[in-house]
This record gives sequence, structure tokens and C-alpha cells, in this order.
Amino acid sequence: MMTTLDPLRASRRRGDVAANFVIRAAVAAPSVQNSQPWHFSSRPAAIRLHADPRRGLPQADPAGREMVISCGAALFNIRLAMRHLGFAAGVTLLPDPSCPDLLAEIRWGWRAPPTPEEESLYRAIMRRHTHRGPFAVEAPPPLISDLIRVARQEQAELHVIYDASRHHPLADLIQAAELVQRSSPPFAAERVRWARPPGDRRRDGVPVTACWRQPDGPEFAARGFERGATGWWYPAHPQQDRPQALGVVAILATRDDRRLGWLLAGQALQRLLLHAAAGGVSVAFHTQPLELPGTRERIRAEFTGGAYPQMLLRLGCGGRAGATLRRPVADTLAGSLTAPGSLRHAVGYASR
Repeated sequence: MMTTLDPLRASRRRGDVAANFVIRAAVAAPSVQNSQPWHFSSRPAAIRLHADPRRGLPQADPAGREMVISCGAALFNIRLAMRHLGFAAGVTLLPDPSCPDLLAEIRWGWRAPPTPEEESLYRAIMRRHTHRGPFAVEAPPPLISDLIRVARQEQAELHVIYDASRHHPLADLIQAAELVQRSSPPFAAERVRWARPPGDRRRDGVPVTACWRQPDGPEFAARGFERGATGWWYPAHPQQDRPQALGVVAILATRDDRRLGWLLAGQALQRLLLHAAAGGVSVAFHTQPLELPGTRERIRAEFTGGAYPQMLLRLGCGGRAGATLRRPVADTLAGSLTAPGSLRHAVGYASR
């Protein structure tokens, strides 16, 4: 027998389905060391994105810059998922100055069919994986030109380092920062926290199966996660089977270096990552020199014309892009969302 509360409960269930659908896309975003430093709360007709400092990296990221960039990438996925359902996304960044970890409120807007480009980016969410190691070939120049345009759509700049002679000083800065972090016990302990040895069932961090073990040298140094004391190491790959292309080198930068700028950088990063993935291109990250003030300032002065470098990238095709696990939506979402009435059919259709 139906009670007077049943319609309200049904509406809340529809809202929960909508929230789960959107947050499932959000948590597929990349994050520094796969720390997934976010959680979400729901309000009537809106979703709120919060940074989770408990998942921060106090050694590598004391100001929370990379944490907020990671959350910005998740925010872009929320926008795309709402568009996929046929709704505009009304976004307010940093809506409450008294709550610095509340990064954005995203409201269900008016009905608006997604564009072909938005649908292409949405389909790329689950195909995108972080690349580790060298590539088979570099990303094609026409796509790189598109990515420069894509970054500008989100108020960021992609500085492409076309001159190969400039790769060497940049590689030196990466290797120097990597050696500093490897030799620092607090940095090393923080890396171990997010490394996942064989058999570990946690759904965050970087598993051994996702990484190459490559030596430092003329290639850009990879972040080292090895932990010899426990007997496990990231697997080496036969030299003859390795692709050898460095890829196209680029730096994503913004004019603002506060939380607003970092949120914009995260959204720009995710838009260009999905655009690249839709074109068959993978992206590798080298954040080590941006985690040390001295090397980050040198990169700002020598490579980005005074704009603040937020992410150092390599782009290419082939090689190995390894998937990493994500926490279940239920672990990241609190509250109950009452969906707009017109969302009922859209969510039901998208869930089929």
C-alpha cells in the first residue's frame, strides 16, 4: 500500500541514481599518485565537490596545489556527465570563503542536448589512463594544436616545447628533483604510503602493474616507488620490447597561482586529457620538479614566460598506459540528492 511519503522517497531514489551516475564519472579523473583527494556532498538539485586533505601529500604538495588540480579534473568530469544526461551544469567555484575545502557547487541546469564534442569527451572518460614510460611515436602535430585551443577554453595555456635542445635542461631539472625526493626520508615514506605492492587490495595509490621500472638518464626520470626493504620492486621490461619515443613535451600553466587558478588548471588538464584520449593519444606526467619551489620557479622563468607551471606532460601514442583502481562511489558521496523532475527520464535512459 502506497503512503504519502512514497513519492518523496521515490524522488530521492531518483536523485541518488543521478548522483551516483555523475560521481562515477568524477572519480575516474586522474589524481596525484592516485590519491583521489576528493569527496562529494549533495544538496537539493546540486552536488558539492570538496577537497579531502586527509588524502593530501604534505611533503610533495604542502600547499594542496596538486590536490586542488586533481579535484578540478573531477569537476570537469561532473560537468561532462551532466551534459551527457542532457542538462547544463551551473558551476560556482569556491562558493563559501569560510569553507576553503569546498571547491565547487554544481547545479542541475536547464535541459540542453550535449554537443557531439561533449559526447566524444564523455565517452573518453573511461578510456583515458595515465601513461608511464616511453611512447612508440609522438602525438600528431594537428592534435597538439587542438590541445592548445582546448586548454584556452578553460583559461589555461599549454606551452609546447618543440625545440628538442630544450628537453635536456628540463630533463635535468626532473632528474634533480627526483633524486632530492628519493633521498629524503619524509618524501620516500610518503611515496611508500601510496605505492601498492602485489596483492594489495586497496583501491587507491599506484599498483606495480601500472608502472615501468626504467633507469634515469636522457629520458625524463620516472617517479620511483620501489621499496627494496620489503622485497618488492616495480617490474623491469626487456629493453628490446620498449618503445623509445619521448613524446611531445608540454607544460600546462595559469596566470593565477591560488586555489581558483589550480581549479581552472585541473579542468583544463582533464579537458585536454580527454580530447587526447579521444584522438588515441596518451599522456604521462612528471610533477617532481613542480613539487620543489626552486625548480618550479626555474621552469616558470625559463619555459612558461612567467605563467605558473601547474603540470608537466609528455604526449604520444603506443607504449603502456596502465589503469589504476578507483574507490567505490559510495565511499566518496554523502547525502541524498533530490533530482529535478525532468531528470527522471534522462537518468533512466542513460542507465540502460
